Amino acid sequence: QVQLVESGGGLVQPGGSLRLSCAASRLIFSIYTMNWYRQAPGKERELVATITSGGTIDYGDSVKGRFTISRDHDKNTVSLQMNSLKPEDTAVYYCNARATMGVVGDYWGQGTQVTVSS
Repeated sequence: QVQLVESGGGLVQPGGSLRLSCAASRLIFSIYTMNWYRQAPGKERELVATITSGGTIDYGDSVKGRFTISRDHDKNTVSLQMNSLKPEDTAVYYCNARATMGVVGDYWGQGTQVTVSS
């Protein structure tokens, strides 16, 4: 069974930083595009950042210039460095692995809470 385990969430003041990590196991990490999504109360889940196996990166408009996604193929991890956090960044953040190359697979972590508040 594929597992995605997020860590690093918590409470931070506006303007602060957090680093989320997602450890993936029981999958061929190199064929998966890795994504971070978030869902705030009463809102739909939104894509925050994505990184392909080849390293192509894209961000949601609301986080561009503040968040940085990266992946480590040796450790099978994907990280999200979040800087200049705003109260509107408050949400549950989810790690997602989506298979490519004709393979079927779409997996989610359990989520980690990020709260930005003074």
